[in-house]
Amino acid sequence: MSHNLFNTLQSFDLGNGKTGKFYSLPALESAGVGPISRLPVSIRLVLESVLRNCDGLKVQEPNVKELANWKPTEARTAEIPFVVARIVLQDFTGVPLLVDLAAMRTAVAKLGKNPKIIEPLVPVDLVVDHSCRWILPARLIRWRAIWTSNSRATASATSFSSGACRRLTPSRSSRPVSASCIR
Repeated sequence: MSHNLFNTLQSFDLGNGKTGKFYSLPALESAGVGPISRLPVSIRLVLESVLRNCDGLKVQEPNVKELANWKPTEARTAEIPFVVARIVLQDFTGVPLLVDLAAMRTAVAKLGKNPKIIEPLVPVDLVVDHSCRWILPARLIRWRAIWTSNSRATASATSFSSGACRRLTPSRSSRPVSASCIR
């Protein structure tokens, strides 16, 4: 949802003839909402998210004003309606999540519903590192014994996680260029 609360929606040149948009914290400060430049960086990051996700329902204008005027010594009386933009999971936590999503989709399908209703609410990136074997064995000859002993289990896990990621529409699987083969 695009809005221009406090005239903070700004444009910039992407360099390819197109323009991008962002919510400017200096513009928020110029509008007199609060001393934003004096806030800690961590609070400014959360404030930008609150401003960007201000929809008048879940995140409202008073939420932006309250966080823009954050004071470190004041008592905390209200929750911050923080909305994440993306979740990044390593395979250690991501594979169980994919198993849970697959199980929920199977249960929904057995009930005669569309399994695609089971989707994460925000994009999810699954980073697969040590479980994968996209390596060049010639460069790692001394690791061949370790690689061979782990390859069957790894191939199974890798096949599952890659396949599961392809089935989750807003999710992506990232494979790093180099991966350690030491467990």
